[in-house]
Parts: sequence; C-alpha cells; structure tokens
Amino acid sequence: MMSSLWDKPATVKTVKVSWLVHSKRACHKKSSPGRNEEHHMKTSTLSALVVVTSLAAASGALAQDAAAGKTSFNKCLACHAIGEGAKNKVGPELNGLDGRHSGSAPGYSYSDANKNSGITWGKDVFLEYIKDPKAKIPGTKMVFAGIKNEKEANDLWAYVSSFDKDGKQK
Repeated sequence: MMSSLWDKPATVKTVKVSWLVHSKRACHKKSSPGRNEEHHMKTSTLSALVVVTSLAAASGALAQDAAAGKTSFNKCLACHAIGEGAKNKVGPELNGLDGRHSGSAPGYSYSDANKNSGITWGKDVFLEYIKDPKAKIPGTKMVFAGIKNEKEANDLWAYVSSFDKDGKQK
C-alpha cells in the first residue's frame, strides 16, 4: 500500500508562493475597467489551487506506508512470524490479525490475560496496544516496550494487516 495515486511514496515539498501575492500598489494601479477584478480572480484561483495541492500532498505523506511497516516489523521478528508458512515462535504468528480475536492463533499457548481480554484486533486496538502492550493487556506474556511513534505504528499496522489468514498479501 503506497501513499500516493501513482504508487510512489508521497513527499511534501516547500513551495515559494510569493509570486502569487502582489503588492497593494500593483493591485490598485489604474487600468481598464474589469482588469483588476480579473487579476484578483486569477490570483485567488491560483492561491486556492496551491492550498488544495499542499493539503493533498500533506495527507498523502501521513498515509500508512506498508513498506516502512515491513522495516518496522524487524523489531517483531524475534518473536513473531508473518507471511506464507509462518509458524508460532515465542509469540503467535500474525497472519490474519485484522479481525482476529485475541488469544485465538491455533497452537499458541496464550496467557489467561490475553485469552480473556475480549479484544478483536483492528487498527484502533492495535495502535493502542502497540504503544504499551502491558498497559493494554495487563498480565500479557509479551515483553516489548512498545512503539510510541504514531507514524511508525500506523505503518506497522499497514504491513501486518496486509496479510490474510493464509499468509498471502491482500
């Protein structure tokens, strides 16, 4: 999952827009009737276009990035597996996590706290959990300090949630 319409990561660039703004003196020069209105309309239209384009680029930059999430998943690899052929390790395999009930990966020995948490994994629950697992599920066996960075956590969710229960990427 990429963050732009062109399957490339979005980037935000600072753009100098001073050419859009003219001095008061230039705008109030005497000219033929209707010329000032046309000039102000063009300036307003261009200004609005710059604002809309900037907002679109910024929202793309904040979007989840599964490729970056794959890199973040390296922190999880010591205990978890994901993808085709994934097996339980110290922690359960994470295929099909989105929509899965906590404590339900076949063949994994969960803590009672995890089995009885009543959690169904989804983006919001995962993001809360990954910040501080022991705070979300007191008594969990997971010994991980957490990922506090919101962007990194979102990217990690984008990666993990891209796998179905069979380990195939959606």
